[in-house]
Amino acid sequence: MKLLSPAISRFARLRLWSIEQWTIDPVKAQHHVWQDLLAAGQYTEFGRCFHFSQIQSLSDYKKTIPVQTYDSLKGYIERMMRGEENILWNTPITWFAKSSGTTSDKSKFIPVSEESLKDNHYKASKDVLSLYYVSHPESDLLTGKGLVIGGSHQINQFNEEIQYGDLSAVVLQNSPFWSNWIRTPDLSIALMDEWETKIEALAQSTINENVTSMAGVPTWLIVLLKRILEITGKQTVKEVWPSLELYMHGGVSFVPYRQQFEKLIGAPINYMEMYNASEGFFAAQDDLAEDGMLLMCDHGIFYEFMPVNEFDKEAPQTIQLNEVEVGKNYAPVITTNGGLWRYLLGDTIQFTSLAPFRIKVSGRIKHFMNAFGEEVIVDNTDTAIASACKKTGAVVNDYTAAPIYFSEEGNGAHEWLIEFDKAPENLPQFIYELDAALKSINSDYEAKRYKDIALRMPEVKTVQKGTFTAWLAHKGKLGGQHKVPRLSNDRTTLEDVKRFVSASQD
Repeated sequence: MKLLSPAISRFARLRLWSIEQWTIDPVKAQHHVWQDLLAAGQYTEFGRCFHFSQIQSLSDYKKTIPVQTYDSLKGYIERMMRGEENILWNTPITWFAKSSGTTSDKSKFIPVSEESLKDNHYKASKDVLSLYYVSHPESDLLTGKGLVIGGSHQINQFNEEIQYGDLSAVVLQNSPFWSNWIRTPDLSIALMDEWETKIEALAQSTINENVTSMAGVPTWLIVLLKRILEITGKQTVKEVWPSLELYMHGGVSFVPYRQQFEKLIGAPINYMEMYNASEGFFAAQDDLAEDGMLLMCDHGIFYEFMPVNEFDKEAPQTIQLNEVEVGKNYAPVITTNGGLWRYLLGDTIQFTSLAPFRIKVSGRIKHFMNAFGEEVIVDNTDTAIASACKKTGAVVNDYTAAPIYFSEEGNGAHEWLIEFDKAPENLPQFIYELDAALKSINSDYEAKRYKDIALRMPEVKTVQKGTFTAWLAHKGKLGGQHKVPRLSNDRTTLEDVKRFVSASQD
């Protein structure tokens, strides 16, 4: 296997030529993607309904097709899951990526076409590998194996030909045979449903492998790495896997977790952020020293960007790449080669660079706190948590927060439920640092906190280790892409967690 790395490195350099083509003129690349998608879509029921064959310009496209949500496409998708063809896409769809979202108990099923696998997920993955090898030409990444924590996989009950699973499971199930040579664990373990059993099987099966890279949601990977250290009696992950050099992460902000990973691993490695959702592979870091991920502009997805103040308007306006600005919050609206047309993704992003176009995920459209005009987003709170941890020596596993409304007893505040891996010695000091960090990075929050006029000091309540995992299990959302909603503009989630904690203590 040692000979593989130079060969892959040469292949990466060859692929770099194609990457350079769309990074040189991403707006033109996007226009070509849009034309190809429109040409394919005109033969579908959706395309005939919205007269795709008569659309002559992007302006026509926006006027003709309203911005879609999962609910507005759900009827089409359910028909596809029963086996009907040419509904949203013009080739057969036999796979669906199951996504729970984070605010609904109902699952979403995102169509995954052969084109979306080949020209989006796999193409983007190869481009990520190419970019990494070009920036790290001496890498031994593929002389060992990549540890991948996949999702679960089940057969769809509607039709024997139609299958679904978490996106990671769909990608693993359809990946080429040779990928098994460079991946661990075995597919049978990677696709297990029950997460507590799965973690144990993952740990036992990977201890003796030469793991050079890891990929997975930070929360579950931390659980796995701690279990591996328990089994082996080692102090650091580097003692178990000396050749480990890269962790590819995504799905949630890595900022609150980085300190834990550095301590667990015990030696410097590279960290690469990727933006890979059920709906598509959108972006990945091309320069590990830069903040932001390179937007994939030639991978079967056409992007529009909705300024967040357009959300909930009857006819929200969107802009294109050549109109975006650095630092502003946008909600991506995507058209994909899996049959999603002007689909509101639900995330919010900010551009960190316009040459090339780099983005970061700043939160979710519905995950924010703005009960008092403070406009606090997840990116703010993740950064503030990291700052408070650094200054107090604390380590946070997870959290959720919501507003406390004005009442006769006093003015408003934010209530936090925080699960610490390592609690601060002085909780009031942690709260002070959290509040100070939020004021330093969010001027609206700072203004509302001025002399406690609108917002008083945050209220922080701690919960026992394992609380959020147990709560997710109670909700039937344990594992895979399920995440704790970190911010809410109402108290529904926070009160639900508090009721769960109270019931568990009875």
